[in-house]
Amino acid sequence: MRSKIYTVLASAALMAAAVLATNSAMAETTLKVPFSFMVAGKTCPAGHYIVRENAIGSYVTLTNEDSSRVFTWILLPNSPDYKSGNVVLKFDVDGQRHLLRSVQVGPMTTSVLDKNAGNSEYRSAELAAHQGQ
Repeated sequence: MRSKIYTVLASAALMAAAVLATNSAMAETTLKVPFSFMVAGKTCPAGHYIVRENAIGSYVTLTNEDSSRVFTWILLPNSPDYKSGNVVLKFDVDGQRHLLRSVQVGPMTTSVLDKNAGNSEYRSAELAAHQGQ
């Protein structure tokens, strides 16, 4: 019985260590967004936003500087000729309103986040940075 408990505890410790290692290996980039914008039905204020990609590049997290807004999306393959290490926030713009369309990290991107993306009345805007900035 004692060896089973030891095995369970050792397995739990190894899994926790793996999670911590994955989280600490996330690539991180900070972008200054000079306008408020909408994503997932929520208004995000202008300010600094941190884009974190997990170590294996399967998902990305967008967090504002005070962590009051946190969004996580799965990353999908995009254009293979896109510059590695670049982070781009793409927006659809309608007058003063900005809607986050996608988050691009190197050759990976989120699916289209703005459900009105096909609306031809919108113009597009991008904010870009190189990872580590």
